[in-house]
Amino acid sequence: KRLRLLTFFDPACGCGNFLVITYRELRKLEAEILRTSYGDGQQMLDVHQFTTVDVDQFYGIEIEEFPAQIAQVAMWLTDHQMNRALSDEFGKYFDRLPLKSTPHIKHGNALQVDWQDVLPAERCSYVLGNPPFVGAKYMDDAQRASSAAVFAGIDNAGLLDFVAAWYVKAARYVKAEKWGQIPIQDNALPGARTASTKLGSDPTFALLPETPTRIAFVSTNSITQGEQVGVLWSWLLAQGLHIHFAHRTFRWSNEASGKAAVHCVIIGFGAEDVAVKTIYEYEDIAGKPHAVAAKNINPYLVDAGNVVLPRRRSPICDVPEIGIGNKPIDDGNYLFTTAERDEFLKLEPAAAKWFRRWLGAEEFLNGFERWCLWLGDCPPSELRAMPHAMKRVQAVKISRQKSKSPPTQKLADMPTRFHVENMPATPYLLLPEVSSERRKFIPFGFEQPSTLCSNLVKLAPNATLFHFGILSSTMHMAWVRTTCGRLKSDYRYSKDIVYNNYPWPTFKEKPAKAPAYTAQAAIESAAQTVLDARALFPGSSLADLYDPLTMPPALVKAHQKLDAAVDAAYAQDAVHPGKKAYATDAERVAYLFELYQRLTSLLPTDKVKKKR
Repeated sequence: KRLRLLTFFDPACGCGNFLVITYRELRKLEAEILRTSYGDGQQMLDVHQFTTVDVDQFYGIEIEEFPAQIAQVAMWLTDHQMNRALSDEFGKYFDRLPLKSTPHIKHGNALQVDWQDVLPAERCSYVLGNPPFVGAKYMDDAQRASSAAVFAGIDNAGLLDFVAAWYVKAARYVKAEKWGQIPIQDNALPGARTASTKLGSDPTFALLPETPTRIAFVSTNSITQGEQVGVLWSWLLAQGLHIHFAHRTFRWSNEASGKAAVHCVIIGFGAEDVAVKTIYEYEDIAGKPHAVAAKNINPYLVDAGNVVLPRRRSPICDVPEIGIGNKPIDDGNYLFTTAERDEFLKLEPAAAKWFRRWLGAEEFLNGFERWCLWLGDCPPSELRAMPHAMKRVQAVKISRQKSKSPPTQKLADMPTRFHVENMPATPYLLLPEVSSERRKFIPFGFEQPSTLCSNLVKLAPNATLFHFGILSSTMHMAWVRTTCGRLKSDYRYSKDIVYNNYPWPTFKEKPAKAPAYTAQAAIESAAQTVLDARALFPGSSLADLYDPLTMPPALVKAHQKLDAAVDAAYAQDAVHPGKKAYATDAERVAYLFELYQRLTSLLPTDKVKKKR
């Protein structure tokens, strides 16, 4: 009787896969109830009077007409299959011919259709589905218009992927529900015609399910990483929504030809909180999960408080600020491969002293050699004496003048200078912006001032071995994997979200006669060991050294030593001591979020800055 009152709604149902599977499992559950009630092996039982679950408990919206029709037929076929299975078990043939009940599949745009018109929220038990995966930058005009209407009133909604529109619409849908009892004569629930006799209750009312609507969507993991978290989940949490369960990142692919695997999450949420929450962890993203009980599940799908990391201009701790490298906007005129540089120097030998080694993320990680002709410091007399260099300068000026961007056009007046210039005068730490997800660690490294870097890396002037050690640790990488945005599935290291929000260990004030070998000194020593281990393989690139299959044992041991030193420093943290050892990344990140909350509670309130 209770199962008959449940309703299921997929607002992006396609050909009905999720509805079909749900109906099949609901019928199996009903069969198990009948089996328990009447005994295993009971033969010749007339199940007509006992089975009540039917296809009219299922609702969907599909934008394409033909799949919407397929979804409806698929539900009837599944109903027929389950009827046959019930007949085989209980011995008396059972069918529902002629078909009187029908699934409610609406052909329409789910972001434009009012879901209340399909199924009023107060009558909906579960919203579920697999909304379309389209990145924010890849939506077509129709998708952009539909999602913009849904995102109205949400700041920076242009950063959100298409799938986020279903989260927002679902939140507004469940917030509209009113729970209680509804008179049968007004009740559009399936089975209302017999509700009074089945429930044995007041014939005027049909009791609705006791809990409010619950929602679960399969989504790309992008909505739990990077900038989208702050935009989407700040709004969802403000609406009073709570996450009930979550499958952390796993790889999912369908059987269609040419379909690439995507990295997904499943998030179950609703307007009410629940006592039992579960996170499903994947040690292997292509494998099976294991369930872990959680006190709370935050937007990063971690057992920690509901923290949403903001974009910060500066770090929350006393550490060096980082910034992007140089951005030439030169139409390729100042950048050379080694062969191109050598050919150019045959024509213009005087330009040799103006060539500087050039590093982007690819060059840094893979050992590629590139060069930059930096003429920003070249005296005019020397520059005019190099005709081939002058041709390059002229080409840059013309390309900037032709740009549609006013700032770039203005930059044409200084063609030897870059749009962004970041050239430290002392050794600096280089942080590649994009790095493969296969690596356990993002390789960072020190560079000399003579080397110029592109805007595809971050630079940390004045960084020390201590800073290198913390950033190269498993603790920091756990934070990166949880909070960073992704380029495809690769890590995309950001300044404002990842680095500036990272909670560094805080050391207690040392007594006057403290031993020289402090926690900080231990990290510095272990960090140097990592650099020394890399130096043992001068012919190998960082990509070679940090490939999981080719990482040298000496480097593995060096990182293990570094991890032990970093964990020990956090275990002695002055603000919030951590554990001495962690079993999973999730444990590390849960601790870091707690430390983050304590550190940020000590920060002064930011002053509101006037818009430029």
